[in-house]
Amino acid sequence: MMDGITLGPLLLRWNGLLLVLGIAAGALLAAREAKRHSYDPEIIYYLFLPLTVWGLIGARLWHILTPPLSSVQLGLTTQYYLSHPLDVIAAWIGGFGLPGAWVGGSIALLYFARRNEFGFWELADILAPGLALAQAIGRIGNYFNQELYGLPTNLPWKIFIEPAYRLTGFESINTYHPLFAYESILSFANVIFLLWLARRFVGILKIGDLFLAYLGIYSLIRFFLEFLRLDIALVNGFNINQTFFGIVFVCTIISLYLRHRTVHKL
Repeated sequence: MMDGITLGPLLLRWNGLLLVLGIAAGALLAAREAKRHSYDPEIIYYLFLPLTVWGLIGARLWHILTPPLSSVQLGLTTQYYLSHPLDVIAAWIGGFGLPGAWVGGSIALLYFARRNEFGFWELADILAPGLALAQAIGRIGNYFNQELYGLPTNLPWKIFIEPAYRLTGFESINTYHPLFAYESILSFANVIFLLWLARRFVGILKIGDLFLAYLGIYSLIRFFLEFLRLDIALVNGFNINQTFFGIVFVCTIISLYLRHRTVHKL
């Protein structure tokens, strides 16, 4: 399998290319949504850098604080990073965690909104379909890195994982669930649903509802996909990612219910 595209001495890896493509596509969709909300589309380009930078910082910190089993087996534990601080910024060592990207990106968006006197929830609604699109495209890159695969399987759509990328205890097993593909397909479906929801229920949706829908749907997807995942991150014996997404899903459902409940007067 080719690792990427070679341009002279440079190797542009597929995983990185697809991540960049996903972010760019998400930004273009968000710009289109901004225009539909009567915002200047250029606001997305002002947001692009801080959201990307702080999202990556948050994602990196999440990985460092909650390393998955594949990293732990390589000795890349939280204690390792604390004793090797330069490796914290070495993005090619270890990886990233989406929950941290959410936290970092939300902080950047809140700061941007307050500084420029925009509504945080309005901006979040504009970004929601683009975030789902970026995730859908970016996840495809996991195929080329032989990562984010699931439990062993012999289903027709199974994928072969090279021995070097198999977790300890699974060295003799060749084929696995393409977990990254499941998430990518469901994320594309999420994009379509969010765009439909935003147009079908104009006047009914409250500001912030679309972003909450994005959070809830993706959290539900990740919660159930974690049951198939081998490379989980354990904290005190709990799958921290599944726990996080379960909590987010419950919180979004409660928030949406409280926002739209009908109060009957006696």
